[in-house]
Amino acid sequence: MVLGATAAGGAVGRAPFLGPLNTVSPVASTVPANGDVNPYGTFVIRHSTGRLHRGNVLISNFNNAQNQQGTGTTLVQVSPDGAVSTFAQIDPAHLPGPCPGGVGLSTALTVLPGGWVVVGSTPTTDGTSATVQAGCLLVLDSNGTVRETIAGDGINGPWDMTAVSSGDRDELFVTNLLNGTVAGGGAEVDQGTVLRITLCRPGGAPPQRIATTRIGSGFGQRTDPAALVIGPTGVGLGHDDTLYVADTLANRIAAIPDAVHRVSDAGTGTTVSTGGNLNGPLGLAVAPGGDVLTVNSGDGNLVETTPAGDQVAVRTLDDSGTPPGAGALFGLAVDLDRDAVYFVDDATNSLNVLH
Repeated sequence: MVLGATAAGGAVGRAPFLGPLNTVSPVASTVPANGDVNPYGTFVIRHSTGRLHRGNVLISNFNNAQNQQGTGTTLVQVSPDGAVSTFAQIDPAHLPGPCPGGVGLSTALTVLPGGWVVVGSTPTTDGTSATVQAGCLLVLDSNGTVRETIAGDGINGPWDMTAVSSGDRDELFVTNLLNGTVAGGGAEVDQGTVLRITLCRPGGAPPQRIATTRIGSGFGQRTDPAALVIGPTGVGLGHDDTLYVADTLANRIAAIPDAVHRVSDAGTGTTVSTGGNLNGPLGLAVAPGGDVLTVNSGDGNLVETTPAGDQVAVRTLDDSGTPPGAGALFGLAVDLDRDAVYFVDDATNSLNVLH
């Protein structure tokens, strides 16, 4: 279907990436056989290996069949033509290492060279913030088997993630939103962090953590009865090694410069853009030309923002509910042809494409 398309200013020297993209089409349901719902993490697979297939979309589910938040255990794989398979169903009772609280798969999702899948867990026992625990990063091989957990050393409610790789080295950029959040009892606590976690892939063995560096801190976070927790969410790495962060509670896009190499904490970074068409930004991706794409928690819109802070395009992705689209959008990813955007819709438990 063709939805509303609104221009908001103009890009300097080039057209917005979203310019020609005006049609939203459903791809497939993201609900696997066990009934997990609330799709969050979204990643387009770049290389075929094991059971991972190039061009397919890998998706993590945050809720179980009873719609309890922080209890989803499945990763599903969806092809562009809508074929769906369960890539992994993770048993919290049989993990190869610690993951405080168990398994509740968050938006933090990436695939590293060699087909190593890394997904965040921000788990609860009953779907409420009263039982949410620190969780971990789970590392799966290309056949969907959990081979390793990465916990502690600053990992506390891993909420979203992006990564960059060079040779046998990977840098994960992970947002965390449980530092003092539960103790805050619903009040905002400015202790959300961004970690750079350095991994080394020794041969065919699972990647090993060799360093953790806090490169961002002080982001607002709080518990929420509808959303479990709210805090720094989407992250994306720009062409100049600037890390963009969706600072949800502050309703802004933040920038942390030299994110790949910096050894100091940049705090909440600098503000790229705030207000305007932003409405509680959650998921974030970087468009091919370097603009920042964010989806709103407060409505069903996707916003394109330049690195200079100009909001140059808006697309309505979900206009259902009251208010329209609120709470429906989370993970998004640009397709391999760089001419469309995949996104998950929590209201319909589906993968869709803007093209």
